[in-house]
Amino acid sequence: MHTLFARHQQTLAAALKAAQERGYWSAYPEVPSGKIYGETAKDDGLSSYNARLGRPFDLPGHPATATVGTEVSPFGPPLGITYPAVDAITLVEASRTAAPAWAAASAETRVGICLEILARLNRISFEMANAVMHTTGQAFAMAFQAGGPHAQDRGLEALAYAFQEMTRTPAQAVWTKPQGIAEPIVLEKHWRIVPRGVSLVIGCQTFPTWNSYPGLFASLATGNTVIVKPHPGAILPLAITVSVIRQVLSQEGFAADVALLAADAPGAEITRDLVENDAVSIIDYTGSNSFGDWLRRHAGEAPLYTEEAGVNSIVVAATDDFAGMCANIAFSLCLYSGQMCTAPQNIYVPRNGIETNQGHKSFDDVAGGIVAAIDDLVADPARAAGVCGAIANPATLARIATARGLGTIIRDSAPINAGDARTATPLVLAVDADKTDAHEEERFGPIAFIVGVADADDGIAKAATLARRKGAITAALYDTNDNRTDAAVDAFAKAGVNLSINLTGGIFVNQSAAFSDFHVTGANPAGNASLTDTAFVANRFRIVMWRRPKAA
Repeated sequence: MHTLFARHQQTLAAALKAAQERGYWSAYPEVPSGKIYGETAKDDGLSSYNARLGRPFDLPGHPATATVGTEVSPFGPPLGITYPAVDAITLVEASRTAAPAWAAASAETRVGICLEILARLNRISFEMANAVMHTTGQAFAMAFQAGGPHAQDRGLEALAYAFQEMTRTPAQAVWTKPQGIAEPIVLEKHWRIVPRGVSLVIGCQTFPTWNSYPGLFASLATGNTVIVKPHPGAILPLAITVSVIRQVLSQEGFAADVALLAADAPGAEITRDLVENDAVSIIDYTGSNSFGDWLRRHAGEAPLYTEEAGVNSIVVAATDDFAGMCANIAFSLCLYSGQMCTAPQNIYVPRNGIETNQGHKSFDDVAGGIVAAIDDLVADPARAAGVCGAIANPATLARIATARGLGTIIRDSAPINAGDARTATPLVLAVDADKTDAHEEERFGPIAFIVGVADADDGIAKAATLARRKGAITAALYDTNDNRTDAAVDAFAKAGVNLSINLTGGIFVNQSAAFSDFHVTGANPAGNASLTDTAFVANRFRIVMWRRPKAA
């Protein structure tokens, strides 16, 4: 048994058990506490992050003919970090050169190395939090959780599924076929895991580690080499990741080029060149539908795993906790300024209002309750900054400006008083579903529509139909009618959307828990893959047999 596999076997066993039971479990604590990570961990992480600023990022032995790097923190300052850069052909050839020994290693060896990588990434979660914060605009607490432990949990989850699938078939067996009075036919059969080859992971700016780790670790574990292509605005988190991977690989006697960084500059991306290289055999992608469409046309025979854009909806039919409902929706709209693939955009409300524990509420009352809850949440600038964070891309601010003309403004977006940070609180618009379809396009960022519909059934039908047509990753329902709730469960299941019902406490529709929630279903246009199910890992390798008569 490989030493690292033995060291981390208990973690793997617990992950497999958690994935089977689907209850709460986490390998990596999400609380940024000195009691857990060490009393100096927070300061050490900040010091490590600061030490990277304004200088070349060190990746020993990495192919390079130039340097790139134009990252600017959404909180103000440029990072000033440059990264080794090289053309797509050189990256692919380096990856292929490193491939044979990695492919030949046992599943236990590869999985043990991946478990060690995750353990080391966990130890530097505070440094990663600063890197994620200053490339994505997430507030520190969210950057720590989503960029560190939660991403690591998702990587571990994919790793566990990969190990389970690779070990489902034995390495060898004796096959005996009876022949009546004749001697039986006896063969020895051997099965080998054969990886597909070079895997390309295309990262996004808003969640560079959370979205990338599942594909990255699923491919590594199954014997594929990996080229990690970060978004040009969020290179650092994935550069740190690749650095850790290369360190562990080298220490274990493998070529560091099993993992490579494809850093590039805005306007000079090498993504298309990598995709069109015939040696690229697996592609993981998070991003827009438009580039997703291009990938489907040009990925050739490479399996393509995507998470793309969708329009997430909430249907408000009735509630027995009006204040709790409004507060929960408000937080969901404010969290990271709506820059989450799981954030709600459309809130369907009957034109004649709803029944609540506070009596009948008109359409305007429901809209006003949600707006008031947003206002309360962002009234204190420090709290607002901690929830909303900063805007990752300036294009989002332009999108907000354009969206103001799409409906009746019932709450305008405004900056948060947070120094040099690029910020915006939610813009909330009222529209009527029978008079406009402006809400039926994804408006990424802090933009929400409260959509008037005929009744609750109409809202459910419209939200589910939109999900089937345009895609959705999440949906939510507030209702007190069990029969209508059952019908909604069926409608959203047919639309391939994960549904949350009557959330009023400390869990929000935006959140997705590793080992329990499948993130994306792969059953509507918002993505063709799910993080992380068997289908996400099983096609990253094939099983090939050799056999011969067994010696007497």
